[in-house]
Amino acid sequence: MTAVDSLPPSDGRPELLVLRAIKLGDILVAVPALHALRRAFPDHRITLATTAWLAPVVELLPGVEVHLAQHGLDHPIHAPAGAVDVAVNLHGAGPESSDLVAALDARRVIGHADPAHGSDGPVWPDDVHERERWARLLDWHGIPADPEEVAIDRPAAPPAVDGAAVVHIGAFHGARHWPTDRFAAVARGLRDRGLHVVLTGGADDVTRAAAVAQAAGLAPDAVLAGALGLQEFAGVIAAARLVVTVDTGAAHLASAYGIPSVVIFGPAPPEAWGPPASGPHVVLTDASVRRGDVFAEDPDPALLAVGVEDVLGAVDGLGVADAPAAAVTAGNVGAHGR
Repeated sequence: MTAVDSLPPSDGRPELLVLRAIKLGDILVAVPALHALRRAFPDHRITLATTAWLAPVVELLPGVEVHLAQHGLDHPIHAPAGAVDVAVNLHGAGPESSDLVAALDARRVIGHADPAHGSDGPVWPDDVHERERWARLLDWHGIPADPEEVAIDRPAAPPAVDGAAVVHIGAFHGARHWPTDRFAAVARGLRDRGLHVVLTGGADDVTRAAAVAQAAGLAPDAVLAGALGLQEFAGVIAAARLVVTVDTGAAHLASAYGIPSVVIFGPAPPEAWGPPASGPHVVLTDASVRRGDVFAEDPDPALLAVGVEDVLGAVDGLGVADAPAAAVTAGNVGAHGR
């Protein structure tokens, strides 16, 4: 799916437009709401206004038919006033997003309470999981939503690597950078457990991934950081046997595909961004030392409190290394901290 710069002409169906112009993980926590909207409005064309570079993953989202490029909130949503039948604000509740949605002049607006524009809705809740936030929003508007309904489509193309233990070393900010020597020790431990280990990350993570590979004694072709497109990356996660990652989009993809995962949390609380309790996922963190600055350039103490043995112990608890890949099923492993 290619992102378009303006809303395409009508195909004869009423238009439903969803605003959520952020990053990969932010889009994936809104998936339960997208499932619910597709069921509630089966006869509408659903357009998602979000970041253009997410196009390969938008193609995999439930019910989305048009990807309208929306680079943040500093420009209007490029849709003619009155062309949208139902406008859904899954971005926030502040004036920036509310003003953009109100300018669409939609027949119906689904969002949080917006006195400035006279829109009904629930009061913005604090201290709830992001998936729960958007499910509650739709529930309030009479649209049943299940916050655990996180599944997205798998890419049609065969995965670049099948059945690997994916160690994702990337993160946008240093606050989530778990030390490379620890990633290397985990990679060695996974290899010693008989798993095929690959290292993923973005273009900015290639140097870190190469350092991890060298320290872990992995072959150069184990480094996939910077070598995969976004949908190829999703395909590798969907076909993985295990994912070890910090709190990034990789963790949310593992949740979306039901892949066993160990997720190391630093500045962000797992209570707001963690994986579903119904899946084979383990969360590791230490909330007692969390600083909470997601934009810091040095690792959060809650992240550094997690050691190599914590991660490998969580892997052993999942039983991934002991069972054939086909035998690993989604069970309630739960989450724990240190």
